[in-house]
Amino acid sequence: MKRITVLLGLIAFFVIVGIFWWQNGLLPVNVNNRTTKVFIVKSGEGVREIANNLKNDGLIRDPIVFFLLVRQQGLDKQIEAGDFRISPSMNAQEVANTLTHGILDIWVTVPEGLRAEEIAAILKSKIPSFNDSWTAKLVANEGYLFPDTYLIPKDATVDLVIKLMRDNFDKKYQSVASKKTTDLTKAQTVILASIIEREAKYPQDRPLVASVFVNRLNQGMPLGSDPTVQYALGYQKSTNTWWKQNLTVDDLAINSPYNTRVNTGLPPGPISNPGLSAIEAALMPANTNYLYFYADSKGHLHFATTLQGHEANIQKYGGGS
Repeated sequence: MKRITVLLGLIAFFVIVGIFWWQNGLLPVNVNNRTTKVFIVKSGEGVREIANNLKNDGLIRDPIVFFLLVRQQGLDKQIEAGDFRISPSMNAQEVANTLTHGILDIWVTVPEGLRAEEIAAILKSKIPSFNDSWTAKLVANEGYLFPDTYLIPKDATVDLVIKLMRDNFDKKYQSVASKKTTDLTKAQTVILASIIEREAKYPQDRPLVASVFVNRLNQGMPLGSDPTVQYALGYQKSTNTWWKQNLTVDDLAINSPYNTRVNTGLPPGPISNPGLSAIEAALMPANTNYLYFYADSKGHLHFATTLQGHEANIQKYGGGS
């Protein structure tokens, strides 16, 4: 009987301690401190990491209590990446609720090789202030909308978005511009990089693709790039894409200054927004005599110096494009 009494006493003690721990963990860090702090939730962060960061920033008392609270209420699936204004005077429930709404800035990821209209579609799906007038301004900056992950204010203007992306482009371009080995201008380099980005799936192929195009430019040959034709063709309603696959003979003959199948030289502007690897390749092409390349079914490129060698690659690696 004595053991049972002791055991019940211990259980009661731990229950009381647990209740105190839980309730204390829910309280504000400092109810009198109403100043707010911008707290950032990065894309891909889990609730445990978020809770620990909140604790380190002095915004919650106990990360375990916060974690359990969020999981218990199913709020973990509602927390968005972005930044939020949080005060030490807010209790754990208020902090959790704030992370599911009240976002200030929104994380937006722009992949490499998209054309401006595709970037506009991403922004439209993410930024509440987006309107259709943005698209024309984005198109006017084709090639310089650097692909990256951005924290963009939810009430941003298109001018602010373009500035963020162009400033990033300028920074990245300057970091590699001193390595340039071609006679191309900056504008020409960006045009070439935009084509390389669409042509080469793998980084190791990009300097070689660049060499093919530079060699063709030097010899007065058309670049012969299918992505430039795809760019000229524009949006395809039937397949819901800006990049038509399985180009026809008529497609390849489209009357457009962007059609490098029939026109010599570079097209009048970029056809996509290239990443740093493609820009580096355009600045520093490999030193080769290649004039042709062919993509196998996995996107690996095979290069040749002659039309005969190119046709042999097509026979050997047929199934690509």
